Amino acid sequence: MATDRLHLDGHHAVLTPEYVEFDFVLAGMLTRFLAWVVDSVVAIMLSIAILFLPFVSLYLGGAIAVTGAVIFLARRFGQRREGDAESLALPIGLLGAGLLLSLGGLAINLISPAIGFALVFILYFLIDWGYAIFLEGLWSGQTVGKKLFGLRVIQESGVRLSWLQAILRNLTRPVDRLPAFYLVGGLSALFTPSQQRLGDLLAGTVVVRERRLKIPASLTRPEGDTALLGDPDFRARAAKISAEEETVLFNAAMRREELGMEARLNLFSTLSQHLQDELGFFKPPHLSDEKLVLLVTASLAARKAERSRQVRKRPPSPVAATR
Repeated sequence: MATDRLHLDGHHAVLTPEYVEFDFVLAGMLTRFLAWVVDSVVAIMLSIAILFLPFVSLYLGGAIAVTGAVIFLARRFGQRREGDAESLALPIGLLGAGLLLSLGGLAINLISPAIGFALVFILYFLIDWGYAIFLEGLWSGQTVGKKLFGLRVIQESGVRLSWLQAILRNLTRPVDRLPAFYLVGGLSALFTPSQQRLGDLLAGTVVVRERRLKIPASLTRPEGDTALLGDPDFRARAAKISAEEETVLFNAAMRREELGMEARLNLFSTLSQHLQDELGFFKPPHLSDEKLVLLVTASLAARKAERSRQVRKRPPSPVAATR
């Protein structure tokens, strides 16, 4: 039975206080191993690059600084538009980072090469211990390998990983690695219900396959009274909703037809009360709890769609526009 987990994905069920169950597909051990291989290759490449840092920092810093200066001049004098402060942030950052790197390399090579080797040791330690911690905390439970294979680390309760949990699950990696190739961690995952290695058991996390559900039109364009969607205060409050709250709202809205009537009423009553008490949403007397939640999810869906359009939209070059 345990050997089947090497190839088959299991399920992790989360039961809410309203007795609503959400299922997550657990990542198979083979897929997790492949993601680990990718992350190991990335970490090794970064470590190799660090080994040469004291010798190439002077030249690398100069190249980065020159690149930043060129981009700065091109944007500053090529566009001549108002409000270009944000467009200048990248070249200024590159220029500053390049100058600092060059000065550091100059100091290392002229003052003491031992400083360079000490710096290499410190950076290698930070990469070995901090690579997964930093990326999982920054990317909500994902690293380069996990992104490639569509995996994500989440809390056992189904919400997003916290920084503390990212630290805890990765600090135990030396134990999970024993004696080699994560044998201890692999055995732990084989014989635990949610396929958790020791780090996951300590942090209270699970590794799942990422689900990307398409938002149905019934949520983006709800029926009935939608006047609140045009209220600036309503949209501003919706923008303050956290990622964890957003996930709960979308899951509840998309799976509401699967719930029994009593569970459905209790769930949306709880969510509506949370929106009113914690986030200050106003619910008109004629509006049901479920309708308020659906309007909030519609506002969130509209924000997601607008962000996607802004990412895809690339303004034409001012030079090309004048031709």
